[in-house]
This record gives sequence, C-alpha cells and structure tokens, in this order.
Amino acid sequence: MPAPADFTWPNGAKLALSIVVNVEEGAEQNIRDGDKGPEPVDELSVHVAKPIRIHGNESNYQYGIKAGAPRVMRLLKEYGVEATFTAAAVALERAPDLAAEIVAQGHEICCHGHRWTHQFWMKEDRERQFIRDGWQSIEKTTGKRPVGWLSRYLHTEATRRILAEEGYSYHMDDYSDDFPFWDHVPLSDGTTRPMVILPYAIDSNDMKFWLAPSLTPRDWLQYAIDSFNWLYREAQTEGARMMSLGLHLRIIGRPGRIGAFQGFLDHVKSNPDVWVTSRANIAAAFAAAVPPDAA
Repeated sequence: MPAPADFTWPNGAKLALSIVVNVEEGAEQNIRDGDKGPEPVDELSVHVAKPIRIHGNESNYQYGIKAGAPRVMRLLKEYGVEATFTAAAVALERAPDLAAEIVAQGHEICCHGHRWTHQFWMKEDRERQFIRDGWQSIEKTTGKRPVGWLSRYLHTEATRRILAEEGYSYHMDDYSDDFPFWDHVPLSDGTTRPMVILPYAIDSNDMKFWLAPSLTPRDWLQYAIDSFNWLYREAQTEGARMMSLGLHLRIIGRPGRIGAFQGFLDHVKSNPDVWVTSRANIAAAFAAAVPPDAA
C-alpha cells in the first residue's frame, strides 16, 4: 500500500529511517545449551556436522558483545540516534551490561526470539511458548515489554496470529515495501485483529559483508547511501517512505567496518527532514495516521 498523498511523519518529515541493531551473540546454537550441533562459522561460512563446540566461533560471537557493541553504542550516542535493537532474549540475559546501556540510551528493544534459533519447525504450542518466553525474558531483563517481533529468517503460518494473541503490535518479517501497512490477522476465536506490518530490508543489511558476492565496507556504504538518496528523493515527490538499515554487533562492530556506519550517519545528518527513530515509533505514527479500516 503506498503512503497516503498527504501523509507525513512527525515534524513534517517525509522519510523515516529505522536503524536495526541485531543482538544475537550468546543465543546462537551451541551444544552446551542442548542443541544438536554448533552454529556455522560466520566469517568463513563453514558448516561443521559433528556435534562439538567450536570455541573459536563462540569467541567470534563474543567479539560482538565485548568489542563491537561499545563501538556501535558510542556512535549511536554521539549522533543522537534512536535505534531498534532486535534482540534474542537469552543474548540480553547473558549481556546485562549491554542491556542496561541500551535502555539507558533510550533505544527500543524488539524481540528476535527467545534464543536465536529457527522456529519454522515448531508446532504451534511450542512456537507460542517460544514467543512468550521471548517477551517475558526481555521484560524481566530490561523492565519493558517488547512490542515488535523479528524471526530468524523463517516463520510459520501461525506466527502472526500468535503474535497478535500475545499482544505484539507490529511484525517485521516482511520485505515487500518501503512503507508500513496493516494486516487483519485471523485469531483463534474467529475474530480478526489489525497488526502493523513494518517491512524490513535484506539488501542494505551488513550481512552483505559475509554473503557472496560480498561487499567491501566502501561498497556497502555506497549502497546504503544510494538506498537512502533514492528513498529520500521519492519521499519528496511521490509520498512518504521508510528505510531500514540492518546491523550486527559482530559484523559492523569490526574496526574495518565501523567507519562505514559512521559515514552513513554523516550522510544522513547532512539531509533535512529525516526522522531517525525506532520501529515502535514508526509503527505508532503510522497507526495513528492511517486507521486500519482505511487500509
């Protein structure tokens, strides 16, 4: 659904920018947590079939918490940026200092699962408990219940219904647009409930540093700037837009990559009328301006 012709974001902004920081470190697959095998080795794309611990890869994840997170948090604070942290709940449980800093800086925490695991194989009762465990853990760790959800890649036919029944207000497992839209979710009792769908983006994600064909930091920065510029131009002439930029502590937080994020923030700050904010704020602003019945 395109933005209504007269739609603007708060303060008259035409483009809303959502910076999404994924926190998965410590919640990945590991036989110490009862998993059947280890997580693939990130930077090398190596899959180990044997059910063993890969201590080197575990330390690569911990790099995200120990070294990557401080760099990311420092830039967000320096540029006055409000971000959304899509966090696997167990990752925050195991990194309480980071959780406290995210809250102290005023960022949103969106639930990225109880652990960073696939849910597409789960039967409905198991998935419901998984979703419930996620928000309950984050609420306990941070003092605030998350209102949004992001799955690890795939979700089930029941996911959106469970999210609606569990009280989530937006769902971001969607890549179909550059603007929010409503979904009228059928519930178990035969009624429907409107839910804001807040599309995410894979193409501008920093996972492009790993995936073939991989991008250099300069290439990724240019791609992010090009994405921003095009949406910014469309927003001025064709109607409001939203851009998502996805980051990971253990990826963008490396010393050879963090400068690309800073370069992107410099570019954004040089353009007026951009609302850089959390996904919760974007979802709320959309819902206030576009009633579900109008969708």
